[in-house]
Amino acid sequence: MTTSLTTLESILAHPRELSEEHAAVVRATLPVIGAHIDEITPVFYRTMFADNPELLRDTFNRGNQKLGAQQRALAASIATFASLLVDGRSPVDMLSRIGHKHASLGITPDQYQVVHDYLFGAIVEVLGEAITPEVAAAWDEVYWIMAAVLVDFEKALYAEAQVEPGDVFRTATVISREDVTDSVTVITLGGPDGEPLPDFRPGQYTSVGVVLPDGARQLRQYSLSTAPGDGTWRIGVRRVDAEVRGGLGCPAGEVSGWLHAHAEVGTTIQVTLPFGDLVLDAAGIGRDQDAAPVVLCSAGIGITPMLGMVAHLSATEDTRRVLVLHADRSPADHVLAEEVAGESSLLADAEVHTWYEQGADTVAGPGAVHPGFMDLATVELPEGAHVFLCGSTGFLQSLRPQFLEAGVPAERLHAELFAPNDWLV
Repeated sequence: MTTSLTTLESILAHPRELSEEHAAVVRATLPVIGAHIDEITPVFYRTMFADNPELLRDTFNRGNQKLGAQQRALAASIATFASLLVDGRSPVDMLSRIGHKHASLGITPDQYQVVHDYLFGAIVEVLGEAITPEVAAAWDEVYWIMAAVLVDFEKALYAEAQVEPGDVFRTATVISREDVTDSVTVITLGGPDGEPLPDFRPGQYTSVGVVLPDGARQLRQYSLSTAPGDGTWRIGVRRVDAEVRGGLGCPAGEVSGWLHAHAEVGTTIQVTLPFGDLVLDAAGIGRDQDAAPVVLCSAGIGITPMLGMVAHLSATEDTRRVLVLHADRSPADHVLAEEVAGESSLLADAEVHTWYEQGADTVAGPGAVHPGFMDLATVELPEGAHVFLCGSTGFLQSLRPQFLEAGVPAERLHAELFAPNDWLV
């Protein structure tokens, strides 16, 4: 069963309208709610995890909780949705990203009630008498409109995967491992007993779950960096050390650290079915609707979904114009460069550009090599292209305006980074 992107987007594009009375209340109270978000969300998570410790142990990202990133993301999503709702703007991009993430975590409809109860309890605790029955009713409607759209969207994603809601976890076996740098390892996964793993769309990711020494099962998303079709998945795992996250008091990446230490050939790990909306379908690949050029733009480990996309284009002998742009700290840090270059060389009309902050003068390719940070003024963007972006928050915040200034319409910019608030970027 295949659900078209158009069908999925239509679920997100037209949420039920907020009643006129409640819309006025939400407009009036948005500044107050927004001003107290950083007080509301800690209360929400503290009370919810106290009563439901399994959520923090097995579903929520403990590292992001310690950093506060997850807390800000959830609050921002509801406030942003409320703003879009009262202004009549489309919530498609935000809800699509959240819905795919939820499906990859196996979120089920009943969990929306749990979040609702603790969130609204926290709002009342922080704002007290300011939350009149009228204010509570208005924001309650906002929440359930958003929840209803996400539940329908996630049900469609589960139906497309031909599973019951939440039934996304599978077992995979490590069939090869290559430590390409001190901090990056590339792991190839197969199904148990040699069975093939499910197919996927180029650019999608899987959530990898590991059981840590304290018994917690933590989940992280990793892009699939091969072309679909052969029953194996490959992921690139960059170990996240504490100092990379900011030093003293910042947690190291629990899942990336475990995989680097323990994922040897033969190791079994938990994975989920593939999800994610940074996919080549957006450019008509496989649908024969749009032969538009493609720009694959990445930084650091963001190269992994781009390798999967260019490998698929190569395997299908696609003849469209393909421009591959990548930025990295140095040639030594640039993982999978030779594979991207090799796949690109098999395409009929492809060009590769790379930027290095250091050491650009020490290499002669593949493709054109530039010093410093990525600058689109040095390349000629193909007209009418779909642009796919993957990298750090700073990278996306730098490159997205450059593409817009170069004339690429916002609807042809498709971006992803693995952070709780990635839809904001």
